[in-house]
Amino acid sequence: MSEIKLQNGPIQKVSWGKFVINGVEHYKAPDGTIVGAGKDIRLIGDEVTPWKERNGHNLTRSMITGIFGRDIDVLIIGNGFYGALHVPDHVIDYIKSKGIKKVIVEKTPEACRLYNELYSRGVRVALLAHGTC
Repeated sequence: MSEIKLQNGPIQKVSWGKFVINGVEHYKAPDGTIVGAGKDIRLIGDEVTPWKERNGHNLTRSMITGIFGRDIDVLIIGNGFYGALHVPDHVIDYIKSKGIKKVIVEKTPEACRLYNELYSRGVRVALLAHGTC
């Protein structure tokens, strides 16, 4: 999977299992070492943290962490490069019930592009992104 360069926001590049955000690389090295926030990230504004709760390829309510109570209007979920992370409607309804007005689910490269676009327009946006499949 080739590297995708992005503009107009904190996410500069995204490739299979790797993000470059504000000049800092985030990925899981072949030896298992976590670099930066790792291959699954949570991004709010310029703050990048590991999305450790993502497990498997069926998103559950318990995997949605670190975004509630943060004055976010839009949550973007990057469901992997091939869209392998399934996001059930009941999980989207749960997120909205917690006060987030809009939830967008896209393949991770498009989710990153959209995050940058909304971020650059001043929208209060967050990203949960699965960095591989």
